[in-house]
Amino acid sequence: MKPINQTTASGFLLLGLTDGPGLQPLVFSLFLVIYLVTILGNLLIILAVSSDSHLHTPMYFFLSNLSFADICISNTTIPKMLVNMQIQDRNISYTGCFSQSCFVLIFGGLENCLLAVMAYDRYVAICHPLRYTVIMKPRLCILQVLLSLLVTTVNALLHTLMALRLSFCTELQIPHFFCELTQVIKLTCSDTFINTLLIYSVTSLFAGIPLSGIIFSYTQIISSVLRIPSVGGRYKAFSTCGSHLSVVTLFYATAFGVYMSSAVTDSSIKNVVASVMYIVIPQMLNPFIYSLKSREIQGALRHLIY
Repeated sequence: MKPINQTTASGFLLLGLTDGPGLQPLVFSLFLVIYLVTILGNLLIILAVSSDSHLHTPMYFFLSNLSFADICISNTTIPKMLVNMQIQDRNISYTGCFSQSCFVLIFGGLENCLLAVMAYDRYVAICHPLRYTVIMKPRLCILQVLLSLLVTTVNALLHTLMALRLSFCTELQIPHFFCELTQVIKLTCSDTFINTLLIYSVTSLFAGIPLSGIIFSYTQIISSVLRIPSVGGRYKAFSTCGSHLSVVTLFYATAFGVYMSSAVTDSSIKNVVASVMYIVIPQMLNPFIYSLKSREIQGALRHLIY
């Protein structure tokens, strides 16, 4: 296959989830509902936290930022797919494709960092309750969010700029519903050793450090909770971590599924399904998890709605 000039090529072709015309309306309706539920659910979380003074705490500040990241990552991927299905045009420009890849990396990485920061917040609240307000000051909370955003932005720009230097072949079909960076790199005619090495090394480091922080935090939390003499006290202490632990499990389980799917099988259908489970499903379920497990959120939502 002959390399083509990126500046003169029209762009990429997103093959989407299915080629069957009979399934297009069903897939469109399903993802439209998922998108609306995701946006509405996370927006309600943000409004509930901002409108209720009792929720102006570090934990719910981080939760509102997590909901914002969920909204952003959903807006980055799903609307383009819905528009392409509606107008029967699967093209996406080079600029649009790499911009989409960059924003997915930014907000996906931001979720990863925020989950680690939230685990640290729970660690301080349970293991050092008397020093909680001293340690988790508003300035530190804002700094943690800004630092997470800065790190993820630098990481995303690094991968995107490295991919922009590649020359692409005449076959520009991406077997996906959005421009996943690893799928885009597979279309190049250039040597991708540096890009592949960078993706796996930086991703391992970028995912490993927050995950190690989460594991350390919960190890300390479990150790501290087990020293509480009463069963009721143990339950009350650990119940404050239930929502976060559920979200962490959902996030990393789906991320691990995507990694295993891409490493074990070459099936594009399985890879796409795994990516849907990682990019779409957690963002939709996170508001429900926190709403069902947090009485404070339930009360704030009732006050907001009624």
